[in-house]
Amino acid sequence: MAEIDRNQTENGFEEKIIQVNRVSKKTKGGNKIGFSVLMVVGDKKGKVGVGLGKAPDVTIAIKKGIALAKKHMVEVPIINGTIPFQVKVKLGAAKIMLKPAPKGSGVIAGGAVRNVVTAAGIENISSKVLGTNNQASNVYATLEALTKLAQRFEKNKEARKA
Repeated sequence: MAEIDRNQTENGFEEKIIQVNRVSKKTKGGNKIGFSVLMVVGDKKGKVGVGLGKAPDVTIAIKKGIALAKKHMVEVPIINGTIPFQVKVKLGAAKIMLKPAPKGSGVIAGGAVRNVVTAAGIENISSKVLGTNNQASNVYATLEALTKLAQRFEKNKEARKA
């Protein structure tokens, strides 16, 4: 019997849970408990998105996170299984450096960066996480780095045409 990939959905997107937080709020009537879930969604063909879903129940928070991630997708340029050039980003306390890697080297990245990069479909990349250990901050910084990479790639493409 074939094994079913639970991360792959019927529409071709891979969904990965990065972080689940239990949030408690003090109110007059008692504690109000909720959950926030950070999700990464990608199609392994160059599209990736991140979403933070909040709800009183984990499953609803996951669905909200997936919907937000699909809404805010980023198109990542992938050339020969890697990124076109090096990019450094500082977002809040997180500092991320992404470098292209030669074919066969694989994904050399920490947990938060690895999840975003593999969901995007990048096969060979070298990265370094500097600054903070906060996974949520590192995921957002990685997405920002990939966004800047896409913008710079488009500028270079237009400059070559002119």
